[in-house]
Amino acid sequence: MSDLTLILLAAGTSSRFAQDVKKQWLRIDHKPLWQFVADNLKKTNFFSQIIIVGSADEIDFMQQYASYDFIAGGASRQESLQNALELVSNEYVLVSDIARACISSEMLERIISAKESADCIVPYLPVTDTVVYQNETINREEVKRVQTPQLSKTKILKAALDTHQTFTDESSAIVADRGSRTFVLGEDNAHKITYAADLNKIPCLDAPSTDTLSGNGFDVHAFDDKGEMWLGGVKIASDFGFKAHSDGDVAIHALIDALLGAAGMGDIGMLFPDNDARYKNVDSKELLASVVNKLYNFGFVIINADITIAAQTPRLGTYKLQMRRVLADILHIDASRMNIKATTTEKLGYIGRSEGVGVIANANLKYLNWKTIG
Repeated sequence: MSDLTLILLAAGTSSRFAQDVKKQWLRIDHKPLWQFVADNLKKTNFFSQIIIVGSADEIDFMQQYASYDFIAGGASRQESLQNALELVSNEYVLVSDIARACISSEMLERIISAKESADCIVPYLPVTDTVVYQNETINREEVKRVQTPQLSKTKILKAALDTHQTFTDESSAIVADRGSRTFVLGEDNAHKITYAADLNKIPCLDAPSTDTLSGNGFDVHAFDDKGEMWLGGVKIASDFGFKAHSDGDVAIHALIDALLGAAGMGDIGMLFPDNDARYKNVDSKELLASVVNKLYNFGFVIINADITIAAQTPRLGTYKLQMRRVLADILHIDASRMNIKATTTEKLGYIGRSEGVGVIANANLKYLNWKTIG
């Protein structure tokens, strides 16, 4: 049994990546980047445990993709690593950033074979250009470009990180705590994705799948004699509203479920429970905007959406174009790709008795083609 745990850090905000999508959710075929990296490293059979550190609000979605150990990250890389170390009982731990996507088994073997030679084993690249520091030319033979993954003795790393001082890698913390560090040769292909332009330097990543992902949603709300009526993001002239925890916009609720269904992200009740006081009388447009932001963060692009509203009353013909424009703006798509249909049930059923409104929605997504943004 291996005495080595792998920790993959994937809880960053991708602020320097400067795109709507978080880099850990770039798709390689159908896999998000974090899963692609984890699966490839798992194939080496070097690890008895693999821990993925993700953002707290992304863990539930991550768990739908793979059965690794997951833990929520902290406010910094160092805090995220400390959280993960609480799950580690193995003698050794290998830590890498998920953005370093192309780590070869040969590089891993060099690191692991040196594990008894120091408290921390660090891959590096030599510097071939002239180096000037504070206007002085320094010996480039003494300069190293440090990479991850880095292998550490677990107890020593835990102790080194038990400080208020911040470190950008494991070896710096261990050396500051009087531990030992040794270097092994890294590789150019283990380049880290920091900026969008770095995608052009990553050789092992295939393009995302071009499949279309489809989802549908259905919702119904009964009328009441209180409040205003909002439907499709538009205020409707009516003497009554909907019975609901939120503003009752049944069209937006069905659309949210369609979008979540296409992305495999569950349903509206999972994200916005109707027993949560935060969503009491909330504007459903805010809920939809939140979902759309998640979709783009997770590497999806909205293609189009289609809504059918079944209502005996009120009459909606004059509102359809306004709904179309309001919803398209929130979805970040052209209004021509946000369709609204209204119909009646010919006075049949609860809708026909003017007791409420039912809505069916369909939505189509695709993955962001990150090949075009690098």
